[in-house]
Amino acid sequence: METQKNEIIEIDIMFLLRKLWNKKLIILATTLFFTALAVAYSSFVLKPSYQSTTKIYAVTQNDKEKAVTVQDIQIGTNLVKDYQEIILSTEVLNTVIQERNLDINQDELASKIAISSPRETRVIAITVTDSDPNKASEIANSVRNAAAEKIKTITKVNDITTIEEAEPAEKPSSPNIKLNAAIAFVFGMALAIGIILLKELLDDRVKRPEDIEEVMDLVLLGVVPDTKKGLK
Repeated sequence: METQKNEIIEIDIMFLLRKLWNKKLIILATTLFFTALAVAYSSFVLKPSYQSTTKIYAVTQNDKEKAVTVQDIQIGTNLVKDYQEIILSTEVLNTVIQERNLDINQDELASKIAISSPRETRVIAITVTDSDPNKASEIANSVRNAAAEKIKTITKVNDITTIEEAEPAEKPSSPNIKLNAAIAFVFGMALAIGIILLKELLDDRVKRPEDIEEVMDLVLLGVVPDTKKGLK
């Protein structure tokens, strides 16, 4: 019985694969349609965004006079979290908005700013995203300058060293057309295959000799050939 069941399952799988192969043009057309749609949407509808990053390093006078230990790095890493809160504070954001004459509020400006820090370092990266690459770099540098003064005042840090100035990006960071196209390609193919398989599995009509045996539990003695297939 187990052998017979396995054979039936194998035949069903092969039947579904043949169905998919017969519908290969539909699958291909659906896949290409969604891929082209994603490329067109990413290229002509979505606005490109640019990112500019500036990096700073905060040290005290004592840090300059002695070797930095592992414990110092761990303490510095914890301080980075404090710096993140300071950089996104109301005073810093308002300073940048006034300095750059930005027509946005604090929340909108904060949404453009991302703060990160490489693991086990005191380096802080301030990344700004905007549709204008020049504006993104200008805002990033303004945030750095305003935040540096605020950090000195609150944490009593002696020096905030600029490691890297923010420069206008040459290429947009988003949308990622290749990634969007790849996602649309997989989605279109999966959708087409899924619909074809679902339609086939829900179709309970008798279309194969095996269906008679399965549904009616009868032994099939023979099959009458379709003579019309041989006619032209």
